[in-house]
Amino acid sequence: MSESEPPAHGVRIRGIYTTALTRLVLNAGWRVVDPSGPIRRRFETEFDAAEPTLSVTMTADRQGIGVTGLPTAVDDAAELFSVGIDTLSWRDPAPKNAVFDGEVTETRRRGAVVDCGEFSGYLPFRNTDDHVEAGEMLRVQVRESAAPWTDDRPVLDTDRRVSTPLVTLLPESGAPTVESRDEAAARELLGMTELLGIAPPDGWRIRWSHTATAAPLDVLKPALSRATTRADELTAVLDSAPTAAERNDPARLWAKDAGRWFWFGRESRFALDDVRRSVTPTLPGHHRIKAGADAASVGVDLAEALCGDDVGGAASDGEPTAAAFPFSVVADCFGPEVGDRLEIGHGKPDGRRISLGSGTVTERDDDSVTVQRELSGGGSYDALDIPRKDGDIAVTTFREGRWWYPTVYRRDDEVLGTYVNICTPVECFPETVRYVDLHVDVIKHGDGRVERVDDDELDTALGEGDVSEPLAEKARSVASALENAL
Repeated sequence: MSESEPPAHGVRIRGIYTTALTRLVLNAGWRVVDPSGPIRRRFETEFDAAEPTLSVTMTADRQGIGVTGLPTAVDDAAELFSVGIDTLSWRDPAPKNAVFDGEVTETRRRGAVVDCGEFSGYLPFRNTDDHVEAGEMLRVQVRESAAPWTDDRPVLDTDRRVSTPLVTLLPESGAPTVESRDEAAARELLGMTELLGIAPPDGWRIRWSHTATAAPLDVLKPALSRATTRADELTAVLDSAPTAAERNDPARLWAKDAGRWFWFGRESRFALDDVRRSVTPTLPGHHRIKAGADAASVGVDLAEALCGDDVGGAASDGEPTAAAFPFSVVADCFGPEVGDRLEIGHGKPDGRRISLGSGTVTERDDDSVTVQRELSGGGSYDALDIPRKDGDIAVTTFREGRWWYPTVYRRDDEVLGTYVNICTPVECFPETVRYVDLHVDVIKHGDGRVERVDDDELDTALGEGDVSEPLAEKARSVASALENAL
């Protein structure tokens, strides 16, 4: 059987979306491997003891997931995990373990920025034994990737290795080791290693993961065989390639796995609630609440455990609905409150996130938050064609779940104009308002004239695959309604 063509994808899932994604994976006929304790209890099924071909992990900010694994599995996941109109996903240009030749563009106190062509990575000085200077070409390997909407860069290393979920091969001599605090299980695994009959290539050493201590021989053997094959392939590629110093431009040299990032918008989180509710009692806004504050997880879990099937979340006809989400209760517990500073996290369809700055919460009611910002001079206001001056005020009202929000620009007692941004449904988290901008906007000038702008940018995003046709059509529909209303 080919490594790239498994009979059914084996998926390992972790994070706040695990129950819902597990349901989707099982419904698709895929296998779930290495499940957590709660997943074993919630699903009446037998779970495979196998090495995953796809690893799904929640991003650190809880906004979405990262998917890494065999390219065929990642491609299939792109469709399976697109659960709502505001699920956006992007190919990862820097999948874990991929090897690149890159150019150092700048050095910093603790590391260097390396241009790898498709992305810029960060090489901590602790990950290299050699002195690094700007302009130097280096051969690097991706250790940690980074979601496109974060401020982080992929973390690089100048050492090479071959890593799979169960085993890592290191380019050094020595006996096999196990990354586990369970000494008895580690000793047993090391004893089993001799029975596998597979030796690593010359110059490579075996390091098993803790997960491997629970795997049977018929799983360990193909996992080690796959790793040794990859080590041979990597060695052959690097031996035949020009050295990094001989290159003039960055280049991608080797990658066996692919990666993809998924950002879940508000409607997608409620769609995941509906899926989760088919498995276990689920509070209205389960994923929306947990995505907003790490501290909220315990409260949500407690409410669901205490209330069981009475936790709510279904309309009178039995169909789940987002309307039951208690925004004011959640905001009372976790914020934002009047007087708080709230950042505007302006997502872009290509995956980037731009901060529009922070303002003071001046009002908050059952479903909306009003933020006031004092602006500095310089430049002009988009589409209003008015110079920006020190002391100008921007007043923005965000209504939870709405596909647009208005910003009124004022100077003293004069209204300069109103800029209405069309976006994915707004989420007012405790510290940041989040959405993804859909380019097209509606402007109301100070003289009352209404103008619609940036339809061409939405068309471009659609053509480049950053926005789906249904999402683009929704943006156009919202813009048309606002044009008529204003």
